[in-house]
Amino acid sequence: MISKNSVNKVILVGRVGNKPELKFTPSGNSICTFSMATNETWLDLENNKKEHTEWHNIVGWNKIADFTHEHIVKGQLIYIEGRIHAQVWVDKNNIRQKKYEIVCEKITPLGIKKVP
Repeated sequence: MISKNSVNKVILVGRVGNKPELKFTPSGNSICTFSMATNETWLDLENNKKEHTEWHNIVGWNKIADFTHEHIVKGQLIYIEGRIHAQVWVDKNNIRQKKYEIVCEKITPLGIKKVP
Protein backbone atom coordinates (compact mmCIF):
# COMPACT_ATOMS: atom_id res chain seq x y z
CA MET A 1 0.00 0.00 0.00
CA ILE A 2 1.31 3.45 -0.91
CA SER A 3 1.23 6.14 1.76
CA LYS A 4 -0.74 9.29 1.06
CA ASN A 5 1.92 11.32 2.88
CA SER A 6 5.14 12.46 1.31
CA VAL A 7 8.67 12.18 2.71
CA ASN A 8 11.49 14.68 2.38
CA LYS A 9 14.46 12.97 4.07
CA VAL A 10 18.18 13.21 3.30
CA ILE A 11 21.04 11.25 4.87
CA LEU A 12 24.59 12.24 3.94
CA VAL A 13 28.05 11.14 5.05
CA GLY A 14 30.87 13.32 3.82
CA ARG A 15 33.49 15.93 4.59
CA VAL A 16 32.97 19.54 5.59
CA GLY A 17 34.15 21.76 2.75
CA ASN A 18 34.60 25.06 4.57
CA LYS A 19 34.61 26.50 8.09
CA PRO A 20 30.98 26.66 9.30
CA GLU A 21 29.78 30.28 9.35
CA LEU A 22 27.49 31.41 12.17
CA LYS A 23 25.05 34.32 11.72
CA PHE A 24 21.97 35.55 13.52
CA THR A 25 18.53 36.53 12.25
CA PRO A 26 17.03 39.88 13.32
CA SER A 27 14.90 37.94 15.83
CA GLY A 28 18.02 36.38 17.40
CA ASN A 29 17.89 32.85 15.94
CA SER A 30 21.30 31.40 15.07
CA ILE A 31 21.94 29.97 11.63
CA CYS A 32 25.07 28.12 10.54
CA THR A 33 25.97 27.38 6.92
CA PHE A 34 28.71 25.28 5.36
CA SER A 35 29.41 23.13 2.35
CA MET A 36 29.78 19.37 2.43
CA ALA A 37 31.33 17.02 -0.13
CA THR A 38 30.22 13.48 -0.86
CA ASN A 39 32.28 11.28 -3.19
CA GLU A 40 31.58 8.26 -5.31
CA THR A 41 34.06 6.10 -7.21
CA TRP A 42 33.54 3.38 -9.80
CA LEU A 43 35.33 1.50 -12.56
CA ASP A 44 34.31 2.24 -16.13
CA LEU A 45 34.03 -0.42 -18.86
CA GLU A 46 37.78 -0.27 -19.44
CA ASN A 47 38.58 -0.73 -15.73
CA ASN A 48 39.63 2.91 -15.29
CA LYS A 49 38.86 4.38 -11.88
CA LYS A 50 36.37 7.26 -12.08
CA GLU A 51 35.44 9.65 -9.28
CA HIS A 52 32.76 12.28 -8.80
CA THR A 53 32.38 14.78 -5.96
CA GLU A 54 28.98 16.29 -5.23
CA TRP A 55 28.85 19.51 -3.18
CA HIS A 56 25.93 20.22 -0.87
CA ASN A 57 24.94 23.48 0.85
CA ILE A 58 24.06 22.72 4.47
CA VAL A 59 22.04 24.96 6.81
CA GLY A 60 21.48 24.41 10.51
CA TRP A 61 19.30 26.44 12.86
CA ASN A 62 19.47 27.27 16.58
CA LYS A 63 20.93 24.37 18.67
CA ILE A 64 22.21 22.58 15.53
CA ALA A 65 23.80 25.85 14.37
CA ASP A 66 25.46 26.47 17.73
CA PHE A 67 26.78 22.89 17.97
CA THR A 68 28.09 22.99 14.40
CA HIS A 69 29.89 26.29 14.91
CA GLU A 70 31.53 25.07 18.13
CA HIS A 71 32.41 21.47 17.22
CA ILE A 72 32.64 20.99 13.44
CA VAL A 73 35.69 21.98 11.36
CA LYS A 74 36.69 22.01 7.70
CA GLY A 75 37.73 18.56 6.45
CA GLN A 76 35.94 16.67 9.23
CA LEU A 77 33.92 13.57 8.35
CA ILE A 78 30.28 13.98 9.47
CA TYR A 79 26.88 12.31 9.25
CA ILE A 80 23.82 14.48 8.76
CA GLU A 81 20.09 13.95 8.47
CA GLY A 82 17.82 16.62 7.12
CA ARG A 83 15.51 17.68 4.34
CA ILE A 84 15.88 19.32 0.93
CA HIS A 85 14.79 22.94 0.71
CA ALA A 86 14.67 25.06 -2.46
CA GLN A 87 15.18 28.82 -2.41
CA VAL A 88 13.68 30.64 -5.39
CA TRP A 89 14.24 34.29 -6.27
CA VAL A 90 14.43 36.68 -9.21
CA ASP A 91 17.89 38.22 -9.71
CA LYS A 92 18.74 41.79 -10.74
CA ASN A 93 18.47 40.77 -14.43
CA ASN A 94 14.90 39.55 -13.81
CA ILE A 95 15.96 35.91 -14.22
CA ARG A 96 14.41 33.29 -11.94
CA GLN A 97 17.07 31.52 -9.87
CA LYS A 98 16.80 28.38 -7.76
CA LYS A 99 19.21 27.04 -5.15
CA TYR A 100 18.88 23.78 -3.22
CA GLU A 101 20.13 23.32 0.31
CA ILE A 102 19.94 20.66 2.98
CA VAL A 103 18.31 21.82 6.22
CA CYS A 104 20.20 19.84 8.85
CA GLU A 105 18.08 18.29 11.59
CA LYS A 106 20.77 15.99 13.05
CA ILE A 107 24.56 16.14 12.83
CA THR A 108 27.07 13.60 14.15
CA PRO A 109 30.86 13.96 13.90
CA LEU A 110 32.41 10.73 12.61
CA GLY A 111 36.03 11.74 12.36
CA ILE A 112 38.36 13.20 14.92
CA LYS A 113 38.16 16.99 15.09
CA LYS A 114 41.28 18.46 13.49
CA VAL A 115 42.96 21.51 14.96
CA PRO A 116 42.65 24.34 12.40
